[in-house]
Amino acid sequence: MKPKVIEGGNFSDHRGTISYVNDFNFKDIERFYIISNSDENPIRAWQGHKLDSKNFYCVSGSFKIHFIKIDNWEKPSKDLTIETVIVSEFDSKIVHVPAGYANAIESLEKNSKLISFSTLPLANVKEDDARYPSDYWNLNE
Repeated sequence: MKPKVIEGGNFSDHRGTISYVNDFNFKDIERFYIISNSDENPIRAWQGHKLDSKNFYCVSGSFKIHFIKIDNWEKPSKDLTIETVIVSEFDSKIVHVPAGYANAIESLEKNSKLISFSTLPLANVKEDDARYPSDYWNLNE
C-alpha cells in the first residue's frame, strides 16, 4: 500500500463553516491523539511503524508531513526518498501513511495542531515502534 491524500471539502454559509472528509473510513481506527510541536522543536522525527497506519488531519495552523518507505528496520538506507505533503487548517484532507513507513511531522506556524488517527491498539505499540535520530534523513535538502 502507498501513502495517499484523501480529499475532503468545506461548506460555508451565514452560520459558519463545516470541514469534512467524507471518504475517510474510521473502520480500522483504534485511537487518536493531537500533536502540538513546541516552538523550540517544530520537527518531530523520525517514527517508523511496521504495523500501524497513520492518518493525519490538520486542525489549526499548518504542517509538512514527511514520510519514507523503510527498506531495513534495523539499519535503513540513508538514501531513501523523502516524500512530503503540506496540510493546513484551510485544507480539508487526510494524509494516509500506511504501515511500513517512517514519518516526520514539521510545524510551519505557532500553535499548529494535527490529529493522528492510528490503526494499532495502544497495547501493541512497543512491538511496532521504530525510532531514528531526527537528523537520520535530511529534511533540508
